[in-house]
Amino acid sequence: MTALRLLQRMKRDWMHTGRRPSGLCGAALLVAARMHDFRRTVKEVISVVKVCESTLRKRLTEFEDTPTSQLTIDEFMKIDLEEECDPPSYTAGQRKLRMKQVVPALASVCAGLVSLAGKLHTHSLIAALQCCNQPEPEAPGHTSHRLWEVPYLPVGDTDP
Repeated sequence: MTALRLLQRMKRDWMHTGRRPSGLCGAALLVAARMHDFRRTVKEVISVVKVCESTLRKRLTEFEDTPTSQLTIDEFMKIDLEEECDPPSYTAGQRKLRMKQVVPALASVCAGLVSLAGKLHTHSLIAALQCCNQPEPEAPGHTSHRLWEVPYLPVGDTDP
């Protein structure tokens, strides 16, 4: 009975459109078996419904993307969600469209960061060379904080 409810929900979420039913049946059987604590492996379900493992995994990941998969077992048995999801092919197309829009924006941001890093690197090298050539005035009793001017201490010396 649970597998039938799962299949009804998958149909409402447009997962059945353009597909053979055996992949959906396998996914529904596997989820229903695990909901009721029957230990069934993917290979056992595959041998019954005669689909490839990758097909079964795709249907499970598509079901995972629906709001029904977020329900607990008790909520699934009691609540009948009214809203429908978009078909997986539509959501995949929308995802590709967003990626096409995001990639050029990211490329321009990366180019800006690279040019900024190059400018910062150039300016920091010039500043470092100027620091090497011009000693800074130090206050009396003040020790230098430049790394190359730190006095070498042998390993054996532990005087405070």
